[in-house]
Amino acid sequence: MIETTDPATGKPLERFALMRAQQIEAKLEAAARCVPRWSRAPFEERAALLREVASRLRAQRDSLAEIAVREMGKPILQARAEVEKCAWGLDYFAEHGAAMLAALPAPSSAARSYVAFRPLGVILAIMPWNFPYWQVVRAAAPALMAGNTMLLKHAANTTRCALELERIFNEAGAPAGLFGALIARGEAIDELVADARIAAVTLTGSERAGAAVARAAGEALKKCVLELGGSDPFVVLADADVQAAATTAVTARFQNNGESCIAAKRFIVEAGAYDEFSSRFVALAGAQIVGDPMEERVQLGPCAREDLRQGVHEQVAATLAAGARLVLGGRPLERAGFFYEPTIVANVEPGMRMFDEEVFGPAAAVVRATDREHALALANASPFGLGSSVWTRDVTAAEAFASRVEAGAVFINGMVASDPRLPFGGVKRSGYGRELSAFGIHEFVNIQTVWIADPPA
Repeated sequence: MIETTDPATGKPLERFALMRAQQIEAKLEAAARCVPRWSRAPFEERAALLREVASRLRAQRDSLAEIAVREMGKPILQARAEVEKCAWGLDYFAEHGAAMLAALPAPSSAARSYVAFRPLGVILAIMPWNFPYWQVVRAAAPALMAGNTMLLKHAANTTRCALELERIFNEAGAPAGLFGALIARGEAIDELVADARIAAVTLTGSERAGAAVARAAGEALKKCVLELGGSDPFVVLADADVQAAATTAVTARFQNNGESCIAAKRFIVEAGAYDEFSSRFVALAGAQIVGDPMEERVQLGPCAREDLRQGVHEQVAATLAAGARLVLGGRPLERAGFFYEPTIVANVEPGMRMFDEEVFGPAAAVVRATDREHALALANASPFGLGSSVWTRDVTAAEAFASRVEAGAVFINGMVASDPRLPFGGVKRSGYGRELSAFGIHEFVNIQTVWIADPPA
């Protein structure tokens, strides 16, 4: 049995029975049976389905957003924006997917040769709770447009979100088995990955989960894409527009209650801008409205679970004990639910937990850099390499700086965000493979060489 909890109150929401082995088998078989039909469906049919799903998401935006808020605690305005983003992503791949999947001429010794992009089959998607709709849709939209089917193993605490997505696909007219949700424990994943009907796996989650899935996929010789943790550097150089950087920094760190893999987490500031940035950052972060995430005025809701709040608090406390300085917050709030104060810790250095680890919650580490080279070294001094931001008025120099940053994305004078038009993914312990854009749609296809000789005379 799975029981979900409202993180704003700590009270139970719903109970869901785990699927029995026969039910999981039925889902697997339905997904496999759908592959021949969907893989042969013309692009126009695939696109029409994605557009219909997008339309239904927009029509049901408010009710879907409320479910996400109740299950994982994000502020309601941000939840609505997430549903809208899902609709945009579906429409984007409906419009551009056919062109991304068109055969590419590849001249060779043949009379004619080209590269074609064929579907793989059933994709197993293992998804997290923090963006319970968008994480799923950004994997599903390109995979389904490419002619694959998908089974979703969602995080337990967002089970209702998973079932709502399945319902919407079904009501949009998806063929039986095209998109299905599994209600199962994590222990079932190895067996699912090993099943011959699963062609490939995509996972967004923790390092630990990624390593386990990669191990299982490797043993089964199956493709996998992993989008894992991040400890993104937000680098503010001395010549930056400090006001703009500090304003964006608050959103970059505290959006989604700070529970985002691409949230800025380490604020690395060159000495010439350190004091001004820190002062502005603290003032703006401290002005955020914390409270019931169902209220539109609220900017920061609770952590999604009590253990997550406790983990953030332990990282903050350990960093302070190592010599850093608390400049804002630093405590769980004494109220119902899993709330934590917006927190900023200054004078953080390598070797402290808030520098070395991913902090998944509303706490920021501010790090002083002596100069640009030191800032670059600090940015790269992490086992993670997902996203990064660089703030400076010298864009040419910033591009040279960006070329040396060890991350899957570098945003210059902007906040890291996923965008269906751009590839998304990381390096180092942030995983491998890409989602979104043409690069993402090509992850789960058979890139097939076709070589044709002239027939004998």
